Amino acid sequence: MTNAKIMKWITGACELFLGIPVLGGLIIISTAYAPSVIMLFILHFITWILSSKENEPKYGSALGIVTSLIAWIPIVGMIMHIVTGIVLLFSAAQKNHMNRSNTYTGM
Repeated sequence: MTNAKIMKWITGACELFLGIPVLGGLIIISTAYAPSVIMLFILHFITWILSSKENEPKYGSALGIVTSLIAWIPIVGMIMHIVTGIVLLFSAAQKNHMNRSNTYTGM
């Protein structure tokens, strides 16, 4: 398993946790939005970089950055955390597909 996939599993689980109705909102508000800042500037950014280096999809991390920026909107933030968590987990579960130009065709 690549480092990018490990980070996608971690960030996906964190996003789903923050998307839990009421509980996620209470955690975000009681910590002065620190989890959103940490998710944006540290975890999603690191996941983006690792995905770039390992030629894996980056759309989950991009969505996570957008989610972190708009998560302060009560209902929208909850929905975005849930959607982002699901996208990141599906992205982490995908099998790697080699670039067709790197495969041996036998000819």
